[in-house]
Amino acid sequence: MGSHRQNAQQGDHVGMNKKLLSERDICTKFIAPAVVAAGWDIQRQVREEVSFTKGRIIVRGKLHSRGKSRRADFILYHQPNLPLAVIEAKDNTHAVGDGMQQALDYAEALDVPFVFSSNGDGFLLHDRTGNAALTETELTLDQFPSPAELWQRYCAWKGFDAEASQKVEAPYFDDGTGRMPRYYQMNAINRTVEAVARGQNRVLLVMATGTGKTYTAFQIIWRLWNSRQKKRILFLADRNILVDQTKNNDFKPFGAAMTKIAKRQIDTSYEIYLSLYQAVTGAEEEKNIYKQFSPDFFDLVVIDECHRGSAAEDSAWREILAYFSSATHIGLTATPKETKEVSSIHYFGEPVYSYSLKQGIADGFLAPYKVVRIDFDKDLQGWRPPAGMLDKNGQPIEDRIYNLKDMDRQLVLEARTQLVAEKVTAFLKATDPFQKTIVFCDDIDHAERMRQALVNLNPQRIQENRKYVMRITGDEQEGKAELDNFINPEERYPVIACTSKLMTTGVDAQTCKLVVLDQHIKSMTEFKQIIGRGTRINEDYGKFWFTIMDFKKATELFADPAFDGDPVQVYEPKGNEPPVPPDDVPEQTEGGPNGGGGKETPPDDGGDTGGGGGGGRIKYVVGNVSVFVVAERVQYYGPDGKLITESLRDYTRNCVTKQFGSLDAFLRRWSDSEQKKVIIEELANQGVLWEALTEEVEAKQGKPLDPFDLICHVAFDQPPLSRKERADNVKKRNYFARYQGAARQVLEALLDKYADTGLEPIEDIKILQLDPFSRIGAPVELVRAFGGRTGYFRAVAALEQQLYGSLNVG
Repeated sequence: MGSHRQNAQQGDHVGMNKKLLSERDICTKFIAPAVVAAGWDIQRQVREEVSFTKGRIIVRGKLHSRGKSRRADFILYHQPNLPLAVIEAKDNTHAVGDGMQQALDYAEALDVPFVFSSNGDGFLLHDRTGNAALTETELTLDQFPSPAELWQRYCAWKGFDAEASQKVEAPYFDDGTGRMPRYYQMNAINRTVEAVARGQNRVLLVMATGTGKTYTAFQIIWRLWNSRQKKRILFLADRNILVDQTKNNDFKPFGAAMTKIAKRQIDTSYEIYLSLYQAVTGAEEEKNIYKQFSPDFFDLVVIDECHRGSAAEDSAWREILAYFSSATHIGLTATPKETKEVSSIHYFGEPVYSYSLKQGIADGFLAPYKVVRIDFDKDLQGWRPPAGMLDKNGQPIEDRIYNLKDMDRQLVLEARTQLVAEKVTAFLKATDPFQKTIVFCDDIDHAERMRQALVNLNPQRIQENRKYVMRITGDEQEGKAELDNFINPEERYPVIACTSKLMTTGVDAQTCKLVVLDQHIKSMTEFKQIIGRGTRINEDYGKFWFTIMDFKKATELFADPAFDGDPVQVYEPKGNEPPVPPDDVPEQTEGGPNGGGGKETPPDDGGDTGGGGGGGRIKYVVGNVSVFVVAERVQYYGPDGKLITESLRDYTRNCVTKQFGSLDAFLRRWSDSEQKKVIIEELANQGVLWEALTEEVEAKQGKPLDPFDLICHVAFDQPPLSRKERADNVKKRNYFARYQGAARQVLEALLDKYADTGLEPIEDIKILQLDPFSRIGAPVELVRAFGGRTGYFRAVAALEQQLYGSLNVG
């Protein structure tokens, strides 16, 4: 240990100039040895360069890129998945505390109390516990605190006695693959286990849809069950499909200790019970099922989607909670219900941890979305029937003005349903006819009408497979039976699901790329649940973002302060414009970032889940009234989460000038850079979307341009040269005369390759394995023709200098 301490301080004595070392060298030569010298186990307790977010998905037109992920230089753990400290390193040209603000940002996200900044000379410690004499203290390299010291201070901060601190050390489940929970799942699991260790018996966790609530629940239950703190556990969900998914996927490691309550007779020999709450409540006979357990049988009850009623005083499954009141109750929800009638927080207390939709999108774990908003004339301007008009069923239509709040509830305009179906079909045809789509309708009757309209508009697809469009509602067995196929990414059909209430929660449709709102959405809870159907990312199937088509002004709820995930873009097509948002965005129209000002909230006059007549309500069906589109609109959210309201060119110009103040600065950097792709990647991180930009500028210029010309033209108004023109200029100068044999052939082929495919491929030495290079000779021989790798790269750099000449642009 002593030798480590000497090593930790030795850097300057071996003639090394610290100021010239990179940040990585500072980590390896000074910080890591100091941490090891303090007693930390480098294998088990120290992780370096930990990327804990994925990088926000930035959507531009049909394309997407990812922003930078957040990466901590060091995270120190008491044991796996119990983080205690973050260290942010800087190179030695910085002061010791220069990394502190960044480190505090990471520490806040990672829920750790001890925060260190270092430049290799020592450490600045920021103690977030409030228990230290000084919040920030400077330490020498050999004063770094030991694991035992930080754990002791952590327990004091959390208020754990010896027994509680032992309980929170309960291990996570490890499947041997090295899979770790995401940072926010770890926070949620640790906060819950800690609350239980302190004796809290009602615990609420709020996690946005798509963030892995079931996996989080599994780890919580595993830690409490495996350490025997809780021996018998009941997991309640509100959908059969959820119980089965849970049993077969996340909860599989419980094996033979687990059962699903499915029979009338209870077997009390298991330890983990999964149940539909409907399976143990309802009719008197069903209520008796849970009464076959003694009231103190369960130590822990976990309630999934607890906003669905567990918290309502009069709900049937509140009876279960009352019956098992001696158990610890943990509620999980994406949307805690807070109304006069129902309060999750009143029952469970304040959430021990919350992870919002907005945060999930910012971290890159959830898919961002665009909004296409379409308003119809009869919805906005209203419609009044002529005197004495009868509907299609011969009913006299009550004389009044009908508008948006009446549509599909009291007034069915067949032309309106047809127009919605036309817009949805046009969108799918213009983008991808097989992208999974959910159409939310007002009731079962509306869902059936929508199904028929979509079937008639897609005859070719229906001929290929009649299940292209299906109504998936609670009343219809065949449709319900297709739900599994709809959510299975590997099953192509059904593609379009028309539904009313069945799919609002718990349906894990990972590849759903289009959510259509033709439903009056009454509450923020319901709105968040519906939006949640699209927020999952599935990279294997190319699902990175999704689109919401809104026909009933539901997206005005975005303007509500209670909503926490802004759309990438809001688009309102005019007249005959296509329903697909254009790749280039017009100036932002009125209404603020949420595209509607939010003054008018959707009507809150009850939803109808029934069939035809809508539970006794009269519904008029009118077939001979025309309906027109009156408005459609776009907004984008950029990599920083702020609105992009300018054109792609203006947006690119701003990104480039942020990085390079002038054309000279850009030219200098381009000339000095050994590999141009480094600059290209830097600009992509700034938000430049190369594919979209290339597509737009090349379409206008009528010739293929490389990144250099794109930037000079778009950001600095220079006339561009095509790749072929640049290549021809090099050939005219007879540049290759100085090379002989294979070397000359390689350079000529590289120049042709540049003209065909651009700059980046020629910077990669692997290109020598491909045709036509492979015909000239093996890669080893070709490199030898230049006197080795260094000579080869020098020749490529010289070729690039020739391509850009004296860096004149046009």
